[in-house]
Amino acid sequence: MENLSVYHGPIGKEEGERRLGQDGRDGCYLVRNSDSVPDVFCLCVLCKGYVYTYRLHKDDAGSWAAETTPGVKKRYFRKIKNLIAAFQKPGQGIAMPLLYPVTAQTRAQTHTEAETTGNGLSQTHGSPNPFLQQQQRQRQRQQPAHAAQGQKNRNKEARQAFG
Repeated sequence: MENLSVYHGPIGKEEGERRLGQDGRDGCYLVRNSDSVPDVFCLCVLCKGYVYTYRLHKDDAGSWAAETTPGVKKRYFRKIKNLIAAFQKPGQGIAMPLLYPVTAQTRAQTHTEAETTGNGLSQTHGSPNPFLQQQQRQRQRQQPAHAAQGQKNRNKEARQAFG
C-alpha cells in the first residue's frame, strides 16, 4: 500500500476531506487508512461537494475489493492499482469515476511550497497574486461545509450498508 501514490496513510476522515476539498475537482480521490476498522482502507472521492468513502479490504486469498453501492456485484482485484484503474471508468458502483489522483507526493510538495511562501507571495514575481489569494480564501470558507457534507454522506452510506 505504501507504494501507491494516492495512499496518504492514517490521516483520518477530516484530513482526507480537507485534502480533497483543497483540490476541489469532482473526481479527485485518495486512499487512507480507515478510522474505525483495523486493516481496512478507504477510497475517498469528491463529487459535487460531498466526499464519498468506500472501504477497501483484502480477502483471505489476497484479493482486493471495494464496498460499492448496494446491488452492484463486488469485484475482486489482485492489486489495488487494478481496482483503481477499474474505478476510473463510469458505472462501477461509486459516486463518480476516479479522475484526478491526489497523491501524497503532490501533497508534500504543496505543503513545503506553502511553508516556503507562507506570506502568500509568488515565488517567481515576489508580489501577491490576487487570483490565487481569492481562490485560497474561497477554499478556506468552503472547507467546513465539505466536512459536514461528507459526514452526512457517510452516515447515509452506513445506514444503507448496515440497515
